[in-house]
Amino acid sequence: MGLAIEQARASLETADVPVGAVVLTPDGDVLGHGCNSRVADGDPLAHAEILAIRSAAQARGHYRLDDTLMCVTLEPCLMCIGAIMQARIGLVVFGAWDPKAGACGSAWDVTGDNPSPLHTSAVGGVRQQECAALLTDFFRARRAERRG
Repeated sequence: MGLAIEQARASLETADVPVGAVVLTPDGDVLGHGCNSRVADGDPLAHAEILAIRSAAQARGHYRLDDTLMCVTLEPCLMCIGAIMQARIGLVVFGAWDPKAGACGSAWDVTGDNPSPLHTSAVGGVRQQECAALLTDFFRARRAERRG
């Protein structure tokens, strides 16, 4: 999760919401990584998870990432959990819960209630306070900028 947090901090340099993700091999080696770059790239699909999956698939030379796991600082949204499942990532470990848009148990539970043959498990709340603080601090600063 520490590597995902480092990726999230990289998002701050581009004024993007600080979310970071890494795809790891069973040995713990980083296969791919990404941080939110929707603002920087002008791309609504440039979520950290999507970029990490693309990076891992390119490194592997194939879209199937069966034996990997993803660490991400924020509970994945519907789009991202769908992409994670399509990439065949078996486990997602995330930090902060997202009650507004999270799809691993908060707003939706795609990983728990899923008739699809593609299954991904999710474990949330890992280093939750640290991951949530990145987001809280970011949005607090944005509100202060708008008022000031």
